[in-house]
Amino acid sequence: MYQHKQFALFIFVILSWIASFVGLAWYLIGADMPLMVFAAILVLVGFLFHGLTIKVDDSQISWGFGPGVFGDKLPLVDIIEAKAVENSFRHGIGLRITHDGWVYTVSGFSAVQLTLKDGSQYRLGTNDQDGLLAALAGKISEPVAEPTTV
Repeated sequence: MYQHKQFALFIFVILSWIASFVGLAWYLIGADMPLMVFAAILVLVGFLFHGLTIKVDDSQISWGFGPGVFGDKLPLVDIIEAKAVENSFRHGIGLRITHDGWVYTVSGFSAVQLTLKDGSQYRLGTNDQDGLLAALAGKISEPVAEPTTV
């Protein structure tokens, strides 16, 4: 079984930057309710998106942010291709739908693209492309060649 967690360094930097302003405001104006709610939201976002964990076992691949939220799982028999790709700035961080399919990423540009039998695609951000591809090797179904007509 393969399991790897990539920590969200970029998200930590952004949240720390915002938290510094919250701390300054807290110091200057005191702890008022809106400021405390905003600080609590920052802590919640940090907890929910502190990393992306990808797991591969004999029958499925699954992934989720932080404690396992906002993820998905796919049976390996539905996957016809897994390849290493590089995301661009337009793919962003977090989870989103793009013209490349669903994108799940927390940091960096390296990802593994999964193509399903129905043509849909998922991009899973990882700093261990080789390890994830090795875990998937031999477990996904090969694409069936279309019959050619003469």
